[in-house]
Amino acid sequence: MEYDQLAQRIRAFRKLKGFTQQQLADRLGVSVAVLGSLERGTRKPETKLIERIAESLGIEYEELTASRR
Repeated sequence: MEYDQLAQRIRAFRKLKGFTQQQLADRLGVSVAVLGSLERGTRKPETKLIERIAESLGIEYEELTASRR
């Protein structure tokens, strides 16, 4: 999966679930700057962080990382 696609999915799911960047960042234990860079695709997230994001959003890891066809 390309990071820009992952970034778009993180942002879309965050908004769909009604979280602000600050709220999700707090749940993840990261700064808003880190979350913002993930949502812009300028930071490469580790697998563990992607798993934590999915869990915090109440979705499966595969839902977050699945590429669109």
